[in-house]
Amino acid sequence: MKHWRIILEREFSGYFATPLAYVFLLTFLVLSGLFTFYLGGFYESEQANLQPFFTFHPWLYLFLMPALAMRLWSEERKSGTIELLMTLAIRRREMVWGKFLAAWLFAGLALGLTFPLVFTVNFLGDPDNGAILTGYLGSWLLAGAYLAASSFVSALSKNTVLAFIGALGLCFIFVVSGHALVLDAFTNWAPQWWLDMVSSMSFLTRFQAISRGVIDVRDVLFFLSFILAWLVASVIVLELKKAD
Repeated sequence: MKHWRIILEREFSGYFATPLAYVFLLTFLVLSGLFTFYLGGFYESEQANLQPFFTFHPWLYLFLMPALAMRLWSEERKSGTIELLMTLAIRRREMVWGKFLAAWLFAGLALGLTFPLVFTVNFLGDPDNGAILTGYLGSWLLAGAYLAASSFVSALSKNTVLAFIGALGLCFIFVVSGHALVLDAFTNWAPQWWLDMVSSMSFLTRFQAISRGVIDVRDVLFFLSFILAWLVASVIVLELKKAD
């Protein structure tokens, strides 16, 4: 068995060794329901789709994914077990990949537990289930992007609270980068290509199209590239910390 698989199994099973996993799952499900049925106006819209469910995911993940990822590396540093990990014959990228995949699969589990919503919308009408499936895929990719960036921040600090705050701040930048308030700050002096680049980095812009059932290969590649870039950055940080 590859080392990353061993780490994945260890980390994933470790989530259920404490009540925190169940608290996270419950929190995610409760907040998803509240946002969908109350803030999203699920019944008031009188449309057989899950758009009210997906609309709030960028903001829901903004807090929940950093909370899930903040302990990936900071807890290892705080407890001193990271020194043991570094002495093992395991490549840094395998460690990072294994820990990230465990968190991503756990986030996927939380997302999968919302399946009663799919049954509900099919009972109430005749939805486009292909668009719903696409929305779930986009949501999982979005969660992966948050987790990858948060993993990088967690690798920088041994304080879980600071890791959470730093990850939240970093992810917030990518959420609002396409907003008019942000772009207006560059309009008077930055060239158009810079504005387009900043806007293209927005999670909201990328996710909204996928959540409506429109799969653009560029959006999928953006999320996958974003995840890969931050995981590589996490590997670099761990290598530098080792050198220290």
